[in-house]
Amino acid sequence: MPVPGSRADEIAFAAMLFLFEGKMRTLFSILFGASLLLFVQKADERGEDGAILQFRRLCWLTLFGYLHFALFWWGDILFLYAISGLVALLLARLNTRVMLALALLGFTAWQANAIVRDLPLAQIEFREITGAPIAAADAAKLAEVRERQYSDTRKEIARYERGFLTQASYNLANNTFYPVAGVAYSFGETLPLMLIGMILLRVGFFTGGWTKARLRRFSLVTLGFGSAMTAVFVAWAFTHHFPIQVMRLAINSALSVPHLLMALGYAGLLVLATPRIGATALGQRIVATGRMALSNYLGTTVLMTAIFYGWGFGLMGQISTSWQIPFVLFGWSAMLWWSKPWLTRFGQGPLEWAWRKLTEMRRPDSN
Repeated sequence: MPVPGSRADEIAFAAMLFLFEGKMRTLFSILFGASLLLFVQKADERGEDGAILQFRRLCWLTLFGYLHFALFWWGDILFLYAISGLVALLLARLNTRVMLALALLGFTAWQANAIVRDLPLAQIEFREITGAPIAAADAAKLAEVRERQYSDTRKEIARYERGFLTQASYNLANNTFYPVAGVAYSFGETLPLMLIGMILLRVGFFTGGWTKARLRRFSLVTLGFGSAMTAVFVAWAFTHHFPIQVMRLAINSALSVPHLLMALGYAGLLVLATPRIGATALGQRIVATGRMALSNYLGTTVLMTAIFYGWGFGLMGQISTSWQIPFVLFGWSAMLWWSKPWLTRFGQGPLEWAWRKLTEMRRPDSN
């Protein structure tokens, strides 16, 4: 059985669930789709074939993602984003209305299927925690699933306590196709969100095509509805100490609509705030951090695995939820600290430089 969290842990988890869980992944998927199309447009304006260049970029990103998974972390998203991006690239010339219909239908169908998949077990757990009668077979099934989940978690933590080469060898030998399975699990969510990002770029959401008043209304409406729905669930889950199967259902699929609404609201507020914040010293550091997104993403993995994995300080499984927050703030601080000086000196991040050279198929040089 897992060790129960403290009251502080539950408050911290509730805050992260309300503010960040699912919203950041959704927001990044939307921004990735917009940036994918923007790259193609800018390359075409320079007289280059933007689609071909983007195709090469995504192929290299697939390799980066697989290496990230194999050498460091099972939770890599680069492989998923590269594969989803390749499909989005094929759909980039669709009519905007057709693209929107495809995105919304695909997103809805995918999440509905996931809800149908996870709902039966969550219903059994819900009856258990509310004191409703449970059939013996259902109780046995729930106990079996819990034990398997706890066992898998214990085994996973034990693997993280091993050395670097041992972990990498295990991933390559036993989880060879795990990134492919990840694509199969998340593709139907990620691709529609990328298409939504493309649509928002087309209609001027990110490029000044919307007035401040329109952006403000859009942000307030989407954030209002999304946060209200999220708050109702978080309040219930907090009261019942975040039951595992119900949480699995909610995080994976059932909260997908409020996640999307809140992410859109966040996006609108960021567009509104960027001109003012970007002119400040902190804003300039945030901009620099974003310009080095790939280097910072992979760099954060190296930093955090060095802290938590066995080949580093070995803190995996020893830090409570509430005490994870200082580590998050430390990671943010590290990115803000090094990104701007690096860009001032070199002009682009180290991995962004390598990615560009590989995409352009030129011999790496100092330029």
